[in-house]
Amino acid sequence: MVTETGLALPGGRTLHVHDTGGPARLTVFWHHGTPNTGAPPGPLLPLADELGVRFVSYDRPGYRTSTPVPGRTVGNAAECVEAVADALGIGRFALMGHSGGSSHALATAALLPGRVLAVAGLAAVAPFDADGLDWFDGMAAASAASLRAACEGRAAKETHEAAAEFDPEVFTDADMAVLRGSWSWLDEVVRAALADGPGGLIDDDLAYVTPWGCDPARITAPVLLLHGEQDRMIPASHSAWLAGRCPDAEYRLVPGAGHLSVLRHAADALTWLADQGRKTSEATNGAR
Repeated sequence: MVTETGLALPGGRTLHVHDTGGPARLTVFWHHGTPNTGAPPGPLLPLADELGVRFVSYDRPGYRTSTPVPGRTVGNAAECVEAVADALGIGRFALMGHSGGSSHALATAALLPGRVLAVAGLAAVAPFDADGLDWFDGMAAASAASLRAACEGRAAKETHEAAAEFDPEVFTDADMAVLRGSWSWLDEVVRAALADGPGGLIDDDLAYVTPWGCDPARITAPVLLLHGEQDRMIPASHSAWLAGRCPDAEYRLVPGAGHLSVLRHAADALTWLADQGRKTSEATNGAR
């Protein structure tokens, strides 16, 4: 069962929070993609129960009832996570995300090193100012056009979204098969995220083409990065760059997978997180 609440923040802001509840052996903060809501990943909930994982998440500012934060950066996610964790009495936790959600998870780990146990990201977006990375290289035309519009500012991005149409070339056949099958849940959260307009999506894309406000090199927790070899939305070079920047990272390039079909390996990522949590717990107990 998932509980949804509104968390009051300083300045009159509200954050829409999702929580599968405890007790649990490990709490994992889920960071959603663009445009999604923060609902915990439905396809992973049965496995989470088996592993003793509690999913906590939130709708990023600008989505549904989460108050917009003009000019927010990817690094602002750390403030949201810290506020939610403190409100729920959660000390240390792991992080997991898909697509741009992976970027928010990594930034949180860089800014909250004392609280993050491990990070798992699927199809992550690298920082826009990533040194040595040709950021747009390999993107499908529609994906690149959407993010280039964000580079021109909010007005240009709003104009782009008003006229944008879905381009099937962004996704592979494997992606579409996953969307019709095991991860059809994505359609539900995308529709909910866009029900009140594209405000959250626009805020996200503006953040992706802005410096994070932190350096992935400052992440002290172990990191697992999975990326589809055939990803047309965010090329695998993004995760490869991040893996080279994070001090303790494992990079898995997934043959035949695209931007959505990489989620077929999300269960492996969650199992890896649970294992990292177990190792930390054993090490802590052994030191007493």
